[in-house]
Amino acid sequence: MFAGLRPRLFLSYLVLLLVTLGVIAAAFVLILNTRPAPLEPLYQRLATLAFNMNLSEVAALSRPPPGRGYFNPDARFETLVNTLAELADDNNVRLLLVDVDSEFVLFDSASVLPNGTPFEGRLEPYAIPAAIQRRGNASQIGTIDAVRGLFVDPDSSEWLFVGLEALRQNQQTSALLFADLRPQKSLQDSLSEFGTELLPILAQAALVSLVVAVIFAGVISRSVAEPLQTVAIAAESIADGNLNERVPIRGPNEVRLVAEAFNSMSEKVQNGQRSQQDFLANVSHDLKTPLTSIQGFSQAIMDGVGDPLESAHIIHDEAARLNRMVIELTDLARLEAGRLSMKMTPIDIGQLTAAIGQRLSVVARDKNILLNIEASPMPPIAGDGDRLAQVLTNLISNAINYTPIDGRVDVRTNVRNGGVEVEVQDSGVGIKEDELPRIFERFYQVDKARGPRRGTGLGLAIVQEIIQAHGGRITVSSPGEGRGATFTIWLPSPHLSTVVRRRPP
Repeated sequence: MFAGLRPRLFLSYLVLLLVTLGVIAAAFVLILNTRPAPLEPLYQRLATLAFNMNLSEVAALSRPPPGRGYFNPDARFETLVNTLAELADDNNVRLLLVDVDSEFVLFDSASVLPNGTPFEGRLEPYAIPAAIQRRGNASQIGTIDAVRGLFVDPDSSEWLFVGLEALRQNQQTSALLFADLRPQKSLQDSLSEFGTELLPILAQAALVSLVVAVIFAGVISRSVAEPLQTVAIAAESIADGNLNERVPIRGPNEVRLVAEAFNSMSEKVQNGQRSQQDFLANVSHDLKTPLTSIQGFSQAIMDGVGDPLESAHIIHDEAARLNRMVIELTDLARLEAGRLSMKMTPIDIGQLTAAIGQRLSVVARDKNILLNIEASPMPPIAGDGDRLAQVLTNLISNAINYTPIDGRVDVRTNVRNGGVEVEVQDSGVGIKEDELPRIFERFYQVDKARGPRRGTGLGLAIVQEIIQAHGGRITVSSPGEGRGATFTIWLPSPHLSTVVRRRPP
């Protein structure tokens, strides 16, 4: 069931989702068990109680007769104390009356802090939420300043309070504090109080999240798997012989790279197949021609027709051509396999080029072609002299052979890019643009109607393998048909490598 990429991706997304949810749930439970319940809800409850009480009556009870002190030990103070005690009992809250300036306790509904006890709490300014003020009775006592904080009883119990500075007389202000024990339960305890109502909501949210995650997992897995399936189908098509098959470039970057690599591979396979077909056609033709001549002239000798000596010469020449072809094919196979041994010695490519040019100058002169050699001494390279001589002979000979009478061939040597360069330029038949990429293929020849007819088509392929075996490269360029061509070989020189790194050309 999970053998395919798509179900595996889908399953991996689901497993990742479940693991993530599990980690979140574990962290949530840990936080609930370790963190105390928030205090803000308790502050808001005490503030709501303060604003809902009729504090104007409490303030009136605190006023003594004219000319007497703030708190008289008379019936009025007793009435104030009794009233505050009733308010505390009715609202299940602890009430304290504290002198704001001296911070002494004037009254404690719990009878824990006697009158005159220093108040060990900190009165901090508190902004009552606007929603509570709108619901309360603040208008009954005018402007009220609010405070909040925490104080500790002698038994170490902690109390939270919200106070209103509601009682003012003779430039003395008292704050009425609404206090409650600080909650000791954790968030989990608080959550359990309304967990029954919260659980269905959480379950619905988890279900919706799971459905959305499944949809996204399906879309993402499909976007990855579908292009790969397209590549697999195209590969089967190529295996069946449809070399024109290509795949669209789409999907994630990695899948796009796979598609681009597949298309590149398909194009190379197609080119290789075409080269193989051309190779078979060319080698068949090049083998058939000398074999036909050998068979025909040998038959003439046996029939006593024609000049036997001339026929024997032709048979000898054609056999020699077949022998050269076999030797070149053998050399090419060994070069491609890396089995052809080379004797590497320091070589001055300038001197070697001048020597080859001197040797071929006679051939150029016979065709009335100007052979111009500009080969000054070059830094030494490590190479096989015989093989490099074979390369230069092939390139210069081809340039002479493909250049018409009264043409020109230029051979130049240069120092470039940490190595030495040999450039062979002719004014011959040129090379078509579509033929340039195939010029180094085995048995491939430029249009024989515009050039020599006796080549094997292996020379340039061997030249390329020899240059690559020396760590170099060979390139060809041509302005077009009838406008000549330029072959350039580059070979590395250890003597120049440090210079190039210090100062690139």
